[in-house]
Amino acid sequence: MTGELERSGRTDGAVEPADDTAGSAEIGALIGRLSAGDDMDGETRGRLLGRLARLLASSAKKAGAAGVARGRWLSDVLIAAGPHIPIRDLATLREHHHGLLGEELADNVVRVAGNATTAVGAAGGALAAVSYAAPPLLLSTPARLAAETLVIAAIEVKMIAELHEIYGVRVEGSGTVRGASFLTAWAKQRGVNPLEDGTLASVVGTAAKAALRKRLLKTMGRSMSTLGPFLTGAAAGAVLNRAATKKLAQVVRNDLRGGPGIPPPGVPIMPPGAR
Repeated sequence: MTGELERSGRTDGAVEPADDTAGSAEIGALIGRLSAGDDMDGETRGRLLGRLARLLASSAKKAGAAGVARGRWLSDVLIAAGPHIPIRDLATLREHHHGLLGEELADNVVRVAGNATTAVGAAGGALAAVSYAAPPLLLSTPARLAAETLVIAAIEVKMIAELHEIYGVRVEGSGTVRGASFLTAWAKQRGVNPLEDGTLASVVGTAAKAALRKRLLKTMGRSMSTLGPFLTGAAAGAVLNRAATKKLAQVVRNDLRGGPGIPPPGVPIMPPGAR
């Protein structure tokens, strides 16, 4: 079954939020649901993104203009939402992808993540088109961009964690440690090296938070392409999101290749438990 930034059956998958005002449980639940919804229909995705945007607008007011402008609020929301990101272990991934292993399974996970970020970009563009005819502040642009940015980040964090499962690069420790590691990996756009000193920490550290803020603001800048009128932004956001997700996946896969889960070229992949 699905875990939350942890293997199936574990319950210690919390990531310590940097600030208890970073977001509500509903914000986290919405981000988690949208990050897992690779089979979600467009109407539902758009409705949930709209709901998330409205909640984020309220949260941003509490955080203050300075925290929002510098990206601190956005990173705090993502860290607080971390436990809600559904991460599948290898057995669950294989079951969901009809028994695939190795590179073929990784290809499928990347394809699903790319489809999901593409759909979020398209839904964000559709919301932007609606907002042109909507009453003022019904869907405020900053909050909508924040919602889109956070969901894209969550989808990509999920993808990174599941690629680690596939390639057999196990990040040991509690769910808190694993969650902080995968959020840091997304911020740095690299795979986790469990043998590297300073890689693992129980919370997202100061340097990692700075990297996370920078990465989120960059992702939000990309999301601004969805602001084009009459659904032109939907097409732009979809294309840019898919390309960025595929690029990230390639870098992480290159980092993880050669791990215990993937044998060297020419060596057949054996199912778990095979002799």
